[in-house]
Amino acid sequence: MSTLIVILQLNEKVMGVSKTEIFIDEQNRIAVFAKAFGHPARVAILQHLFKIDACFCGDLVDEIGLAQPTISQHLKELKSMGLIRGNAEGTSVCYCIDKENWAAMKELMSDFLNQDQSLKEDCC
Repeated sequence: MSTLIVILQLNEKVMGVSKTEIFIDEQNRIAVFAKAFGHPARVAILQHLFKIDACFCGDLVDEIGLAQPTISQHLKELKSMGLIRGNAEGTSVCYCIDKENWAAMKELMSDFLNQDQSLKEDCC
């Protein structure tokens, strides 16, 4: 069995790490929300929070099956995206869906995903 090692070199003069500033706010917001669905653990966390329909202070490690630091990182990502809220209660943090931001995300993503409905015919 052979091992393939790939080394990528980034030419900073050509393109930086992300260049998000060259895109409009809407494009950046769509990309951030799409990232929420880019990992099955985040999808599972969101599904669980919707299923229980309440703030969750229990152990998501048992629910999802990943290590605590991994779950914490995904919760941090979802919180920074604005899709969930976290409130400290003693030594625990309770999480729930941020319904206002979820609705805004749905509207933005729906508009983006429904762009094909305005096409008159196939292009190819």
